[in-house]
Order: sequence, then C-alpha cells, then structure tokens
Amino acid sequence: MLDTARRIATPEGIELALRLAGPVPRALAWGVDFLLRLAALGLAAAILGALGSFGMGLFLLAWFFLEWLFPAWCEVNWGGATPGKKALKLVVLHDDGTPVRWPAALARNLLRAVDFLPLFYCLGLVTMLVNREFKRLGDLAAGTIVVYSEPKARGFALPAAAPLAPPVALTLPEQRAILDFAERAPGLTAERTEELAAIPRALVGRLEGRAAAERLVGIANFLVGRR
Repeated sequence: MLDTARRIATPEGIELALRLAGPVPRALAWGVDFLLRLAALGLAAAILGALGSFGMGLFLLAWFFLEWLFPAWCEVNWGGATPGKKALKLVVLHDDGTPVRWPAALARNLLRAVDFLPLFYCLGLVTMLVNREFKRLGDLAAGTIVVYSEPKARGFALPAAAPLAPPVALTLPEQRAILDFAERAPGLTAERTEELAAIPRALVGRLEGRAAAERLVGIANFLVGRR
C-alpha cells in the first residue's frame, strides 16, 4: 500500500502504529456516503413533496442535517466512522490517536464546504497530496487524521526466553507484576521498557537498560513453568 504509517507514543509508554488512509480510499468512502445521502434525500422528497412549501422547508432541513451534521454525529457515536468509512474500514481520530469528539467532528465536516472549492473537492485533494498525513483543510483545522481501523488486539503473548529463577522469593502480586511486564513489553517503547525494568533492583541487580528487561522476561518464563 502507498499509504504511510504514523507512530504515536501514549503517556503510558505504549506505542501505537496507525496506518494513514490516502485520497483514494477516502474518496471511495465519501462516494458511498454520497449515494446513501442521495437515496435518503430522494425518499424524503417523494414523501414531503405533497406538503407544498412546508414540505420544502422540511426537505431543506433534512438536507442540511444529512449533509453537514449527520457525518459528524456518525464520527462521534459510531467509533469515528460514517457508513462509507465503515465500508472502507476507515476511522477518524484526533492527532494524538484518541477518539474524535464533537468540536473536531463538526469543524472537519463543516469545512468540507471550503475543501470542495472550486469544484469537486479540488482544494481538499490538492491539500491531501501535499500533506504527508493526507490531511485536507478540515483535518488541519480540526486536528484529525483518517486511518485504517485495525482488528482488536488479541492480547500480548509472553515472549520466549531462557528461564531464570528469581534471586529472591516473590509474592503473588510481585509475580503477577513481572508477568504483566513481560507480556506488555513488546508493545512498549524501548525507553518505557527500560524505565520499568530498572524498578525491581532486587531482581535485576546492577543490570541496566535492555539487559535488565531481558532478565525480567527470563524470570517471567521461569514463573510460568518453562524449563
């Protein structure tokens, strides 16, 4: 795929790898949403057409809601995705990887009017092509990115390593903490892994950095009965 990846380190030290969606899948998602809106508006016109000017007023309200507010509502309440984005497995997030909220969702959708200029989203397309994160103007103003949704993680597996007996007796909570560290270490940044590994001095002694982390993983393998 030609799309790029963006890595975000959370305050907890977890490193997230997000695959940014480019113009083509985003255009396809917009096309699906457009066809759905068109069908809904056609149905509304058929129903409200018999009500005269009052029906026309209701139709315009329905058009405004479907065109500008419904996409924002979907992104906030449907996990960051409109029906079209769900079909293409895309999701809208804040720049820091957190779920999108109302202010950002409204800003990025209302600014589609600017991205549309001068015709058929030309300005938005040009902006995405010159931006390394494929952001249109609405995304730049709202601080959002569009990424591929990933399947839910099945959890961490304990990395295999030569088992090492702990040099001191460990309580059950201490054993659980060591196992949790070993399971989550592959998903942590190197800096956070080394920081956590330096805490149990009674187990790692004078070891530092990666060596300390590897020793804790070895102790975890011993605790689960690997020999």
